[in-house]
Amino acid sequence: MHSTSRKAGRAWVLMFPILFLHVAAGKADKARKPPLSIAEQGNFFVGGTYNASGQVAGQMFVEYQIPEKRTQPYPIVFVHGGAQMGQSWWQTPDGREGWAPYFLRRGYAVYVVDQAARGRSPYQPGLGPLHEPPNVLRAQQFFTAHERYNFWPSARLHTRWVGKGVQGDPVFEQFLRSQASGLANGLTQETLTADGLVALLDRIGPAVLMPHSQPGAPAWLVADRRPNLVKALVQLEPGGPPVIRDGPPGFDTEPTFAWGLTRNPITYSPPASDPAELKFVALPKEPEVATCWMQSDPPRQLPNLQKVPILLLTSPSGYNSWWDPCTSKFLTQARVNHTWLKLQDVGIHGNGHFMFIEDNSDEVAAVVLGWIEKTLRKGKR
Repeated sequence: MHSTSRKAGRAWVLMFPILFLHVAAGKADKARKPPLSIAEQGNFFVGGTYNASGQVAGQMFVEYQIPEKRTQPYPIVFVHGGAQMGQSWWQTPDGREGWAPYFLRRGYAVYVVDQAARGRSPYQPGLGPLHEPPNVLRAQQFFTAHERYNFWPSARLHTRWVGKGVQGDPVFEQFLRSQASGLANGLTQETLTADGLVALLDRIGPAVLMPHSQPGAPAWLVADRRPNLVKALVQLEPGGPPVIRDGPPGFDTEPTFAWGLTRNPITYSPPASDPAELKFVALPKEPEVATCWMQSDPPRQLPNLQKVPILLLTSPSGYNSWWDPCTSKFLTQARVNHTWLKLQDVGIHGNGHFMFIEDNSDEVAAVVLGWIEKTLRKGKR
């Protein structure tokens, strides 16, 4: 499926009855949810290397549950975003079940990670300095109440945060308390997250990979290095846009991804051994979209990403509505077939960057579930 083509749009229209059934089931779940029956649960660490002092640094904590009634062959690996920890997948700030239980109830085993140097993944000073987590103002401006600030054009459409989304509201206070410091060096974090996720897939086998925001870049690397083990890649508003970040206000404008989608080397065809071999050009600026950077002609392809089914999911009001058009164009130019789905195209409105913890989180999960099931049913992987 192609992201921007009319064919993709028709495919989603045909799929809508499936999505409707899942959305309806999600709404029913809010009324009453029976206890979950878990056959197996546990935790372990992957990744990390010994440093000069004989300590292990850069390891990743993994927590998992396998439902008693497991009906799906491939588990889902959830990867939290920047300033977050894995706990955000288990429960929303207002106390509802999160996406990990949602997919457990539908027969999937789930694996939830804490990225290296975050949460239950130990931090070692040799990994580099930490950045500060978002303060109260930044959390309101970009995540919980961005309709009050309108730093990007679609911010005004945000309606789905539970509560007022400002200091003093109990749901906001829970959210702000979940924010965590992470590694300040984006290259180091990308490297450790990609290495940890590759080690996890090598241990558990084929899986669906579902990152949110910041780990979108390392997820491209995982799909590149292990295309046979990534049965599907669900990119929930991945960090971006490709090459250079052009706002919105509050984000630094800087060279972001030297390899296009990533800071680390990724496989191109014809091959490139150095990012200097890649030539990028800016497209003419479009309204309400970041400046999109593409490869100059003739563009190289991303052959390993071409082997992986990819969903790029964009909310109606999050700041990725500014970035994701550029990511989709970059993938299309590199001949990477993917589904770019904007929630408003299937009748879901008002969500922001944290769509998976907002008041209609089950509805959004149902859209993702529908895409995963349709994709895996094809039986081509």
